[in-house]
Amino acid sequence: MEEKLHPIMLAGTGSDVGKSVLAAALCRIFKQDGYSPAPFKAQNMALNSYATPDGLEIGRAQAVQAEAAGIPCCTDMNPLLLKPSSDHTSQVVLNGKPIGNRHAYDYFRTEGRDELRQEVHAAFDRLSKRFNPIVMEGAGSISEINLQDTDLVNMPMARYAGADVILVADIDRGGVFASAYGSIMLQKPEDKERIKGIIVNKFRGDIRLFEKGVKMMEEICGVPVLGVVPYFKDIHIEEEDSLSLDYKHLQAEQGKINVAVVLLRHLSNFTDFDRLEVDERVHLYYTNNVDELRKADIIIVPGSKSTLDDLFELRRNGVAQAILRAHREGKTVLGICGGFQILGREVLDPDGVEGSIHQLPGLGLLPTSTSMTGEKITRQVSFPFKGHEGLKGYEIHMGETKMLEQAEPFVVFPDGHTDGCFVNQKCMGTYIHGILDNDSFINYLLEPYLDKLDHSEIDYQAYKEEQYDKLAAHVRAHVDVQKLYEIMGR
Repeated sequence: MEEKLHPIMLAGTGSDVGKSVLAAALCRIFKQDGYSPAPFKAQNMALNSYATPDGLEIGRAQAVQAEAAGIPCCTDMNPLLLKPSSDHTSQVVLNGKPIGNRHAYDYFRTEGRDELRQEVHAAFDRLSKRFNPIVMEGAGSISEINLQDTDLVNMPMARYAGADVILVADIDRGGVFASAYGSIMLQKPEDKERIKGIIVNKFRGDIRLFEKGVKMMEEICGVPVLGVVPYFKDIHIEEEDSLSLDYKHLQAEQGKINVAVVLLRHLSNFTDFDRLEVDERVHLYYTNNVDELRKADIIIVPGSKSTLDDLFELRRNGVAQAILRAHREGKTVLGICGGFQILGREVLDPDGVEGSIHQLPGLGLLPTSTSMTGEKITRQVSFPFKGHEGLKGYEIHMGETKMLEQAEPFVVFPDGHTDGCFVNQKCMGTYIHGILDNDSFINYLLEPYLDKLDHSEIDYQAYKEEQYDKLAAHVRAHVDVQKLYEIMGR
């Protein structure tokens, strides 16, 4: 029987310091060392979500961490998910199911927090009975003292779980000493004692130049520095949120199949395109520039958290016309989820589910009409496509789409129900996220343009496993894992 370890929490000096990727690394390291780890984040705020095997919804980061741990994901790994729908409101997903939209002010008030706290505690308890150790992730900064009374995810959660806390500090953004020191000193005394180590993340340059800095940080913080992890670009791990889109390619490139993802204001589930990013045949870029869209061979209209608002913007900024022109010129247009809705003839929202816009004409490339009514659909799916069996993906969407005339569905599932709309190889739409993770569909999509190049396809699942192993090796090389095990009670 494996030795029971304390839960470990990676807490941050701020947002986007690399907690989720380091959590994935620890999940893979513990798995490699013979343990049975599982990830846990009590509350996640992200538009990037994923469907569990039992058809419920969690943050994509915890699904990635579960994959690194070699286990199926479940809602206990992320019992509370907030999906922003505006600057002030979010859809609240509890234990995988939406329970309504909440204004940020109302959500973060102390009244009514006990019920949510009990739910996330219960999820942790269920998870900790099945897995060892639990790799916990905090959210944002742990030093937001104005939110301490309502906090469900950082130090109060670590306190409940009896977790050892490792503070993750981002040296790339500057101010690493102040952020680490301040994050520790602003804690309550009992929480300060729980912080057992610091990992300095995203270091650039010669790591030997920071040896003196390590000693200084340990002296002022009174906590050991467990490692300084260099910034990496050659390891590909799915990102948690759209901050990473700022660093993606933004224009077409010669000598490859150019695939443009339309850069929507409310773009969601951008990890749909990670498989394309690593395909040597493809140059993938994100843009709402009409000239760059015209240079694309394939245009993908992605998922959206606010379809009508994005459709209105596409009409206003000329992107809708650019997509229609590309279609007329023989380019491929694919819509996924909200993008599928946008490519239809109309999108209706009579009940104001999304907001104040109740009806807009779509781009008219697909003979469909979408109404923003009904239950939220969340499920994993397996299906055939054009003679290939066993393709996999997942659905997370509001709205019901119907055909306005006789047309071929994108997919006919084994039980007979259908999805999407297929006009031809260069014009189609589907609700299925993850469709681009299937090699047979990728090859079908790229087939009209293969004469431009001569690169072979890749096994994406094997590629992802290789990336998790590379990430684990990178972290092992720069973090004192033995010291981490000692902290966790081995």
